[in-house]
Amino acid sequence: MTSAASTSTTTLTEEVIRCEQLTKLYPGNILAVDKLDLSVRQGEIFGLLGPNGAGKTTTAGMLTTRVIPTSGRAIVNGIDVVAHPAVAKQVIGVVPQTNTLDRSLTVWENLYFHGRFFGMAARLARAAADEMLVKFRLIERAKAPVMALSGGMAQRLMVARAILHRPSVLFLDEPTAGLDPQSRIALWEILGELHDEGQTILLTTHYMEEADSLCDRLAIMDHGRILALDTPRDLKESVGADSIVTVSANGDLVALGALLVDKVNGATGSKQVDNTVLLQVKGTVGVLPQVIAAADQGGFTVTDLSVAEPTLETVFINLTGKDLRD
Repeated sequence: MTSAASTSTTTLTEEVIRCEQLTKLYPGNILAVDKLDLSVRQGEIFGLLGPNGAGKTTTAGMLTTRVIPTSGRAIVNGIDVVAHPAVAKQVIGVVPQTNTLDRSLTVWENLYFHGRFFGMAARLARAAADEMLVKFRLIERAKAPVMALSGGMAQRLMVARAILHRPSVLFLDEPTAGLDPQSRIALWEILGELHDEGQTILLTTHYMEEADSLCDRLAIMDHGRILALDTPRDLKESVGADSIVTVSANGDLVALGALLVDKVNGATGSKQVDNTVLLQVKGTVGVLPQVIAAADQGGFTVTDLSVAEPTLETVFINLTGKDLRD
């Protein structure tokens, strides 16, 4: 799939989201978001990438009026969402993690009544509902009850409903969690189309492929803080390696990592993650035989070996020393 970031022609200049020292402290002294500063520009897809518990959903909740910040400010489209939540809700669209479709209504009725709720005249709401059915490939399911929809279709309907009133910003919280690969790719394509039309999108995700494919820029989060913020390409280049060699072996893996950095040409560093050593290398020519030879020389038996380009998970491991899925 072509990255949305590489196909969009939108000029990204005007700021539409700003967080200033945004903080959320839950009862029990649980710090979910810690003095977060953030700026999102008009027309971009911006991602919050991190493991469960990183503070992504709480951040999105504060920006969409669902969570009241402990301190700091959250501005969306020039509106202070804490001071003026009712006004803010008029300019945002939200797709939460859970299915919030009205089960007593048909697919078309979920769209139509959403438009009416946001003050659209009946004629305009009908036209908008019809338009969304076509755009989101749901026209054949217009009269079906939402309970009859697959997970992928239900998620498409939730996105359609969220943008029906033409929000300035669309917020998606883990939009493809639980979807099968085919439904996930279908939703990626729709989000890419919305991006090409100039829709500003903020999404939270723990899928590195999703962040890499969709986002113009993304912030890597952990423990309520932003650890790094840049384009996916620049984040991966910050690793300082052309390839990552994953080595499984028996014995002291810290010692093995140090040995490989010393003996393998172009090695720039290593990390131990679970039962493997991740070796960062400049260049790939002859690297695997060198790894095996160096490990054998040091008395280590290699049980598995692979090489790949750096990923956003590599960036996260470099920043935290742990796997993104931890």
